[in-house]
Amino acid sequence: MSKELEHAFVTELENNQNIVHKVCTLYTNNKDAHNDLFQEITIQLWKAYPKFRGDAKFSTWMYRVALNTAITLYRKSKKSISTLDYESVIFKIKADEYDETEEQQLKLMYKAVKQLNDIDKALVFLYLEDKNYTEISETLGISEVNARVKMNRIKNKLKTILNP
Repeated sequence: MSKELEHAFVTELENNQNIVHKVCTLYTNNKDAHNDLFQEITIQLWKAYPKFRGDAKFSTWMYRVALNTAITLYRKSKKSISTLDYESVIFKIKADEYDETEEQQLKLMYKAVKQLNDIDKALVFLYLEDKNYTEISETLGISEVNARVKMNRIKNKLKTILNP
C-alpha cells in the first residue's frame, strides 16, 4: 500500500473510529472482547481499503465492513453473543441534565433490541444512528425495500416486547 493510501486510511479510520467502537459495544460483553473485535475490524478495513471505490461514503462502507466482521466472527466462534448490560456502560451525567424517564426508556429499548437476531440488531442500530434506508441497505447488503419491510416488522416486534 502506498504512503498516500496508507495516510488516507489512517485519517479516515481516526475520523470514524467511533463507528467501530459502537459496533464493538453492540456485539461484545467485556473490554477484552471489545478490544479484540476492534482490532479484527481494523485489520479487515485495512485489507479491504485498497478495494474501496468510493461509491458510497467511507462511513457507510466502514459500517458494512464492521458489522459483517462482527457478525461473521461471532457466528464462526459459535459462542452465544452476550452483550454488555446497559447499566455497566452508562456514562455519568450531571445531576442537572439527568432525566430518569429517558434512562428507563433506554434500558427498556436496549433490553428489547438485545432479543433480536444479529441482522435485525444491526438494522436497528443503523436506524437509530439516523441512517436513511439507502445507507442501511448498502451497509447490510439488502435492498432498500427489504430494509424498510424488515424495519417495520422489527418496530412491530419491539412494540410487542415493550408493551406486552
